[in-house]
Amino acid sequence: MPLKKVFLPVSSALLGAAAVLLLALPAQSQTLAGADDSSAQPTPPPAIHSFDESAMDKTADPCTDFYQYACGNWVKNNPIPGDQVRWARSFSLLHERNQYLLWQELNTAANDPKTPLQKKYGDFYAACVNTNLIQQKGLTPIEPALKQIGTMQNAKQLSETIAALVAIGSPAPIFRFRVGQDDKDSSKQIAETYQDGLSLPDREYYISPAPRYQKIRQQYVEHMTKMFLLAGDAPAKAASEAADVLRIETALAQGSMSRTEMREPANRYHIYTVADLEKLTPDFNWPVYWKAIGIAHFDTLNVATPNFFKTLNQLIATEPASAWQAYLRWHTIHGFATELPQAFFDENFAFFGKTLAGQKQPQPRWKQCTDLTDRAMGEVVGQDWVAQNFPPQAKASMDKLVAALEKALGEDIQTLPWMSETTKQAAAEKLALIRNKIGYPEKWRDYSALKASRTDLIGNLEKDAIFQRNYNLSKLGKPVDEKEWGMTPPTVNAYYNPSMNDINFPAGILQPPFFDASMDPGVNFGGIGVVIGHEMTHGFDDEGSQYDGHGNLREWQTSADRKAFTQRTDCEVQEYNGFEASPAHDGMPAQHLNGKLTLGENTADNGGLRIAYLALEDTLAAEHKTVDEKIGGYTEAQRFFIGFAQVWCQNQTDQSARVSALVDPHSPGRWRTNGSVQNFDEFGKAFGCKKGAPMYPVHSCRVW
Repeated sequence: MPLKKVFLPVSSALLGAAAVLLLALPAQSQTLAGADDSSAQPTPPPAIHSFDESAMDKTADPCTDFYQYACGNWVKNNPIPGDQVRWARSFSLLHERNQYLLWQELNTAANDPKTPLQKKYGDFYAACVNTNLIQQKGLTPIEPALKQIGTMQNAKQLSETIAALVAIGSPAPIFRFRVGQDDKDSSKQIAETYQDGLSLPDREYYISPAPRYQKIRQQYVEHMTKMFLLAGDAPAKAASEAADVLRIETALAQGSMSRTEMREPANRYHIYTVADLEKLTPDFNWPVYWKAIGIAHFDTLNVATPNFFKTLNQLIATEPASAWQAYLRWHTIHGFATELPQAFFDENFAFFGKTLAGQKQPQPRWKQCTDLTDRAMGEVVGQDWVAQNFPPQAKASMDKLVAALEKALGEDIQTLPWMSETTKQAAAEKLALIRNKIGYPEKWRDYSALKASRTDLIGNLEKDAIFQRNYNLSKLGKPVDEKEWGMTPPTVNAYYNPSMNDINFPAGILQPPFFDASMDPGVNFGGIGVVIGHEMTHGFDDEGSQYDGHGNLREWQTSADRKAFTQRTDCEVQEYNGFEASPAHDGMPAQHLNGKLTLGENTADNGGLRIAYLALEDTLAAEHKTVDEKIGGYTEAQRFFIGFAQVWCQNQTDQSARVSALVDPHSPGRWRTNGSVQNFDEFGKAFGCKKGAPMYPVHSCRVW
């Protein structure tokens, strides 16, 4: 199943997908924000400390609001930079550092490559930063796609048109089609297709009657109209096209599953024969599409969202060819907006950056081209990046930490009061089967088939789309590659994949403030230790617990244990439903978290904190120490919790916070901190809280 990206707007096609991530890069707008700005030369970012007393607000009571106590001064003194929508003490700063180091590598390769690999990614980067050439080319790079769309004579030619777009690597919206692991037989790789096709962050933006969403829909239509005008359409036609796009996307949104529904594995697993899919969508010519993408023969596939495809067929029958042409033209222009001349870039940023996310200004082009090259050629760029920035001792240290966390989780499982011995044995067996992947892949991907030009950015992106598609589709019917990674080495992130039953920690996150060899165990276990525990706990959250140790979707808990498990997760749902992502202001009501959407991540946060603390106690005991020993005026227990909280210090625009509440399966930093510590009695003991205090309640939620 595809990885679930987080902190960035996510296609509805990927929601509820099997691989669950801990966290991601600081949220940005949907745009590749960043016009050319040669005057904004990259500068080395400052050092990041794992434990920072200056970040703390010691006037705050840790027993009342621990996040304010641990992060208050940092939040006050670190406003959101104009080119960001979320600014986090850990993720943002470390991403900036990794981005700068990666830029050094790319810039050198673009100007003086020493190897064939450097020539490849250097050319890709060079094409991205050459905004003068982008300006000169105008719409020429997307004219083949626009011309193809213009040949469409009737709605039943939609499949042929999409197939032609796919063949040249141009954005082909509506649905996602790929090869992934079979949820019920993880040794098999099968064809699967998902809902997609929306431009706004979530289906709610199309269907909610709330005034806020009505206003955004109006602004979206105005934005599309401006983009069509920039593409040369007459005013009346541009307005008509924008209305057509909104109508089609609204219908697709109405036929889509919600994000919460997509989190349930059974809701997205529907094995169809090819004949059954063709009966479901008789007006879409699947064989033409499959021939265009070059996939091998198959007889069955997973149609993850059948109602969506039923809706699609209805739209083919009711929407004229002209409306579909508008829809496809829009997605072509929108899909490449940041690679088109400045006017397109600016208008795209004005809506998706400023209006939707509250971003004040675009990022410098070097930043966005660095990220774009990493996404396209991650394991090419990553080879050199790892050699320079990830020493062998870092991997060795991680191996020890992971072993300590595995031991702690194993002990935690055996002491759970609500779980039967039968289920405990099954849980222990699953834990023993988890594979640990640390730093970077054992075997690098072969990118020899991917070509890059210094003078054709959109052509490079189209070639990359074809390369990535061919790589994925070639897996059909082949054995699963258990050593494959879903993230690039410089990424500041980590993830657990239920179908693989593995945890993955890219080299990019294995640095301060998450891990610092010079720091005491309390701080490191509060940082990277909780990250490790978080990912392990994902194997036992509401989604992960439905997969066994071999990655197969099947029930391994007894019915009584599943009932007890659900009672405990329901406690978390209700608790987090009460947390505000954004307060009421300017006539807008408060935006609360969705406890069901964030349940898996909240469970992992709570479980990760607990088992990291247990691992800390075990580690200190082996050195004949305890969590009560002091360093710099704080006990090791207190340093553990402060180190944990300071990972989550952040500021975020109100617009972005409201988007995140709808689309992000993670809670914001304040609630990842306070929500977790208030459910763990050891926190209250560490800070001498009185039972009944907000951070040390009489009744709390615990799953693991």
